[in-house]
Amino acid sequence: MIILNLGCGTKTSPSQCVINIDFSWYLRIKKNALLKRIAPIFLRGVRLERFQSLPINLMFHNLLNKLPFHSDSVDVVYLSHTLEHFDRKHVEAVLSNLKDILKMNGFIRISVPDFEKLCKDYLNNISIIEHHPELAEFHDNFISAIIAQSVRKEAYGTGEQKVFHKFVENRILGDARKRRQTHQWMYDRISLRELLKKIGFKNIGVKTYDTSAIPNWNSLRLDVNDLNQEYKPGSLYIEAQK
Repeated sequence: MIILNLGCGTKTSPSQCVINIDFSWYLRIKKNALLKRIAPIFLRGVRLERFQSLPINLMFHNLLNKLPFHSDSVDVVYLSHTLEHFDRKHVEAVLSNLKDILKMNGFIRISVPDFEKLCKDYLNNISIIEHHPELAEFHDNFISAIIAQSVRKEAYGTGEQKVFHKFVENRILGDARKRRQTHQWMYDRISLRELLKKIGFKNIGVKTYDTSAIPNWNSLRLDVNDLNQEYKPGSLYIEAQK
């Protein structure tokens, strides 16, 4: 069985059947000898830990380009919190390429921030504030959960840098959008189902972090943390077949 774990970041699987693939700027730095050498000067704290923790079983690839796999050769493709980072004009092409390399009846599993849940949380908080106005000072957190990742310009951690370091980092790596740290769209169970249907997928259904039609999926532990809890709480999980 061949499983592609796409846009995985540092959430990889050591299983021999899983190929972990990412295009993060951490990986781009690590693959460049010069940038790798000077990285500790610019990366500190959590960012340096993430950079140093990158596993070795990681393939570097831009999903806007076709993957180096033959048609009908892959059993499962998985995208965890990746699809929302693509401009909408590219999403159909990306999914079509993935469908092409899947075997007949092969699975695609997608995890994204659940826009429906975020909106429900926002509206529920408004109702709470009507009875408890003293909680209004925290209301921006519910707005931020929906739009912060879409509108921010500065990449994660860059604002903590000294002026010169910030300038150099932005010149080399670009802003948050160029580093693909921003959300270009949000999905719910209806919009994502319709998108997959348009591409030609079948048997489309909503799952949870610990349910799947993919054989032995939970053994790969891609949707749980070290405590066996949901790795990305508040996610929408959808599966479909070619």
